[in-house]
Amino acid sequence: MIPAAPGPVTLADQDRTALPFLADMYGLQLDQLTVLLGLTPGQSRALVARWVSQRLAESATLSPGLPWVWLTRAGLRAVGARYPVAAPALPRLAHLRAVTAVRLALESVAAYRDASAHWRSERHLRGRAGGRVGSRDHLPDAEVHWPDAPAPGPAPSWAGECWAMEAELTPKTVARTAAIMREVLTRTGDYGCPAAQARVPGEPPRHARVVYLCSPAAAGTVRRAREALGSLGARVEIRPLPAGAYLAGAR
Repeated sequence: MIPAAPGPVTLADQDRTALPFLADMYGLQLDQLTVLLGLTPGQSRALVARWVSQRLAESATLSPGLPWVWLTRAGLRAVGARYPVAAPALPRLAHLRAVTAVRLALESVAAYRDASAHWRSERHLRGRAGGRVGSRDHLPDAEVHWPDAPAPGPAPSWAGECWAMEAELTPKTVARTAAIMREVLTRTGDYGCPAAQARVPGEPPRHARVVYLCSPAAAGTVRRAREALGSLGARVEIRPLPAGAYLAGAR
């Protein structure tokens, strides 16, 4: 017997915070959900159990450490997301956790909140680009958009900028990393725009800077790639990954 489709679901305040975040990030481990909502581990487990019972989410142990949670078709529909339905891809779990840790760390900073800055996820960018993402095209792990005139108070020096964010766990070659940096830094158009608008000579760059959050293993390669860019490398910032960026037992 096929179970009946769930009816409309009334979202609580926690749902309206967490479910769009889950949709954007593909999925979360339970401890990151706890940090996102400021809950205890027991409260997070109870919340996930409710989502699963409402068929908004699924949960399973996909990696070492705590279970993961991700949205079902009904969960995506409840928050107006049109992403394909899928569990987090196993080969990407370490990377997904690292990117989520970067977002959680950034969104906890007062300057980010006060400026009403906005995180645009790689999943969102991929959705905008649709079939126009080529096999060799690179999407950043996220964009951070800073409004032109945050209120109240004086605008920071980076007001109005768009930053490309990259979480780097494992080193690529210096040549490949430098090529990615150059591709991101020279882009002028939004993702999903016609190819002719992606890089228009004389137009201002889309990304004022690229911020690399690196593991110790990847930091050296990223630094050498930045040096290889010459003056263009001045717009590349390199910082360590925040605490909590690694899967259990991994460094």
